[in-house]
Amino acid sequence: MPNESLDFLVQRDDWHQTKFVEEAAPAELAPGQVLFRVDRFAFTANNISYALSGDMIGYWRFFPAPEGWGRIPAMGYADVIASTHPDVAEGTRCFGFYPMSRYLTIEPGRVTPENITDGVAHRADIAAVYNQYSPTTNDAMYSADHEDQTMLMRGLFMTSFLCDDMLADNDHYGAESVLITSASSKTSIALAFMVSRIGRAKAIGLTSSRNLEFVKSLGCYDEVRTYDEVGSLDSTRPAVMVDMAGNAGLRSEIHHHFGDQLKHSCTVGATHWDATAGGDGDLPGPTPEFFFAPGQIAKRSQEWGPAGLQERLGTAWAAFRDSTDAWLTVKRGYGREEVERVYRETLDAKTLPSEGQVISLWDNAEAAAGR
Repeated sequence: MPNESLDFLVQRDDWHQTKFVEEAAPAELAPGQVLFRVDRFAFTANNISYALSGDMIGYWRFFPAPEGWGRIPAMGYADVIASTHPDVAEGTRCFGFYPMSRYLTIEPGRVTPENITDGVAHRADIAAVYNQYSPTTNDAMYSADHEDQTMLMRGLFMTSFLCDDMLADNDHYGAESVLITSASSKTSIALAFMVSRIGRAKAIGLTSSRNLEFVKSLGCYDEVRTYDEVGSLDSTRPAVMVDMAGNAGLRSEIHHHFGDQLKHSCTVGATHWDATAGGDGDLPGPTPEFFFAPGQIAKRSQEWGPAGLQERLGTAWAAFRDSTDAWLTVKRGYGREEVERVYRETLDAKTLPSEGQVISLWDNAEAAAGR
C-alpha cells in the first residue's frame, strides 16, 4: 500500500485533547476481509453528539482506539481497494459510517446488492443500521452530483424523518406545535422541513440571537424565537419538544413554562454539549425520553417492509436535499490541519449554520489521485 495509515483521535474525557496517529499502511488482508480507502467525510455538530453518547449508544466501540482515546464516526464515502471477500468487488464505492481515518478494514458478515454489513466482533451488538455500507450502484438515494450534501445531511435527515414519523405515529401526543431547540442545526432544519411539509403541527424553532435571521430565512419554521423568548411562547396550547440542544437549563425552562401542556419531551442531540449537566427528576410535565432512531427503523421496517421504508425515505430525502441548494454552502478541506480546524471550530460552536464541512485526511492532490 503506497500511503501510511492516519487516524484522528480524541481524548474521551477531554474532547479538546486530540492527536493524529500514523502507522504502516494496512497489511495483507485475511480471508473474507475488505479494505476501504476513506475518500472524505462530513463533520457537523451531530458528530459531537456521537462523542457525548459514545458510551450509552456505543459510538466509541465502532472503531477501536488506544485506552482513553476514541475515534468519532462520520458519514462519508469510501472505495474498496482490496477484498478477499467473494461477494465484494474492488472498486465498490460505499456510503456509510467511517472513522476519521484514511483506511478502514471490515469483515462483511452479510452482503446484499444494497448493503455490506460489517460483522466484526466488536460491532456485533451495535444497531445494524450503523454497521451497513451502501454500494452506490444499488443505492436508491445516491446521486453522484450530490455526494457532499448526502454526507452532510442524509444521516441527519434520516434521524429527523424517523423522529417526525414517531410523532405522527403518536398523533403528536395531542400537541398542536413541535418545539425544536438548536433550530439552526442541520438535524433541526430537516425536522422542521418534515413537520411543516406534512402540516399536522406547527414547527417552532428556538435559536440564538446570532442565528435568528438565518433560521427565519429558511422558510421551514412557522415561528422562530430566541432562547431568551421562551417565556413569550403560548403555553396555553399543547406542544411537544424535540431537544437538539441538550441544554439542561433550557429544557428546564421549557418544561416549567408549559407544564402539563408539554405533552412529550424527546432528546435527540446535544449541540450545547457543554451545558448538558443537570437532572430531570424535578421537571414538570413528561419525563424526557431519548429518541433512539434504530428502534423506529425496526418498527417501520416490520410494518412497511424494508422496501416500503426506503421508498418513503427516498421520496422525502430527495425533496429535502433539493431544498438545501437555497441555503447550504459546502466547504471542503483536505489534510490533517483542516481536519483539526473543522473539529475544533465545530466543538466550540464557531461554524456557520449555512455552511457544511466536508473533510478528508488525504491532502488535495492525493484525494484527487485516489479517485
